Amino acid sequence: MPEYLDFVPRERFRPALAVSPDGTTVAYSSNAGGTFDLWTIPIATGRPRRLTHLTNQAVSQIAYPPDGKSLVFTADQAGNEQYRIYTIAAAGGEPTELSSGPDCQRVLADDPFDADGRYLVYAANDRDATVQDILIRDLSDDSERRVSPPPGVIFRPARISPDGRWLTVAGSCSNTDVAAYLIDLVDNRSAPECLTAEHERGFFAPGPWKPDSSGFYLLTDLWGEFNAVGLYSLRDAALVQITSDDWDVELIEAAGDTLLWAVNRNGQSTLHARTNGSTVQLTQLPDGVVDNLAPTPAADQVVLQIDSATRPKDIGVLDPSIGFRYLTDTRPPTLRTSAAIEPDMVSYTAGDGRHVHALLYQPRTPGPHPLLLSIHGGPEAQERPRYAYSGLYQHLLANGIAIFAPNIAGSTGYGLAHRMLIYRDWGGADLDDLDHAVRYLRSRPDVEAERMAVMGASYGGFAALSCLCRLHHPWMAGASICGPTNLLTLAQACPPTWKTVVASVLGDPDTDAEHLLRRSPITYSDAIDTPLFVVQGAHDPRVPQDESDQIVTRLRDRGVDVRYDIYPDEGHGFANRDNEIKAYGDVAEFVITHLLGE
Repeated sequence: MPEYLDFVPRERFRPALAVSPDGTTVAYSSNAGGTFDLWTIPIATGRPRRLTHLTNQAVSQIAYPPDGKSLVFTADQAGNEQYRIYTIAAAGGEPTELSSGPDCQRVLADDPFDADGRYLVYAANDRDATVQDILIRDLSDDSERRVSPPPGVIFRPARISPDGRWLTVAGSCSNTDVAAYLIDLVDNRSAPECLTAEHERGFFAPGPWKPDSSGFYLLTDLWGEFNAVGLYSLRDAALVQITSDDWDVELIEAAGDTLLWAVNRNGQSTLHARTNGSTVQLTQLPDGVVDNLAPTPAADQVVLQIDSATRPKDIGVLDPSIGFRYLTDTRPPTLRTSAAIEPDMVSYTAGDGRHVHALLYQPRTPGPHPLLLSIHGGPEAQERPRYAYSGLYQHLLANGIAIFAPNIAGSTGYGLAHRMLIYRDWGGADLDDLDHAVRYLRSRPDVEAERMAVMGASYGGFAALSCLCRLHHPWMAGASICGPTNLLTLAQACPPTWKTVVASVLGDPDTDAEHLLRRSPITYSDAIDTPLFVVQGAHDPRVPQDESDQIVTRLRDRGVDVRYDIYPDEGHGFANRDNEIKAYGDVAEFVITHLLGE
């Protein structure tokens, strides 16, 4: 029987990249040393270098000041998402903390420095735990200007204009209701201006500026179901459409006169560039999912993170005149000698007639096969052809277990209407889509529908538990990784700055308590008699440990077979490489044992 360790990547990356101002080096966050530390690697050729050796911390965001002599990064403690800000010399040394005051949720701007490197911009809820202010720090004297958002709006700083006059800010009321704001950095008395107020609700996420500071690009759903690139002109106070596609644009970056963007086409990423009004698709890119873009200042190369079902996420560089090459190689030995399995893109019909897209992975051995129904997190996320769960999918496939991963109601990538079906309806349209997924699988001759397990992480854990207790199917096993079990207590315990978003997406615990309980797995837990594996981080700020405690206690009181693993030094997910390998290896063993009887 193939071992899980045979499929584990040599390292994993956080979705953070920063290219040095001279275009020679890229900085990133990697767990190659055990936890997510700050690393750099030359773009031309050379070996990676580890700059930090943090203890029980994880590097999240990274930025270079304009002089390139140092780096700024954020890191939290044991997964608590209470980020502090540090600086370290680009040549290495000991980090120095820049932040002061209590632990809080500090978030760097997308491009946190002005052109002179005098100002550092970030957001923090240090003044009021429920409010995320913008802080503009003058590094010459450590003074700070504070800008507060309107009531009910969560501020996230975007970018400073090249002339240093303006700061763009995303103001969120929910994940689909995001306005673009402008802050005057010269007039300290001015209030933030909402540039998209005339459009009322909608998605307007600020991106890179034009080189002359006359306007900025943004992502918006103003023109249809899918996000497109727009250009906002400060002079005309007008927004014009730049791209048009039947799929979402999800990443935009710029360097000089070159605009770059990635399009999500049914889960796969395509990369495009526009210079002087001429647009081309950069076809040299391998098939996969692009998670991050970082063009060099001269725009002659693009550094990116790319993931696929058959190769773990790696960092690479695209030179349109030469082609693409990888800077890192995280492939485990197994993938160097044999090819991993690609998923088939399939779809099935939901109860209301929608087509639900899904990924179906089939083992190479003759079927029919037992199957794991895997449900992605979010819920506003998408199952895409990635090297999922650090090789878990490929390990199960090698052991003869198929995997079905659907993009049910609430998933991104298939239009705004499909995405918003989940709003205030968790355990409604999404569960009906899962019910029809099971019916679809039962109709396939290559699937052993009587030998089926269900698994998910975060929201996916909630959905997996809902399947076990609310769908009439003879499940053989279930696994929930940091999954909510009681939507009422989840809403009550959410991070303070999330309250507005949680009320709009999940429900208000003060006014929707009955509805939230009616949709909670804990309410139907007496229907669960399937062996269950629950994994939980003790410091999880998003899905607190109490969520897992509730259902484990309820099931154990009834004598149900429950394995419960708590990781005392983790939050929502895994920052420690050893913990991650153990957790996913144990889940794999659990699934194999119950589906194959081994």
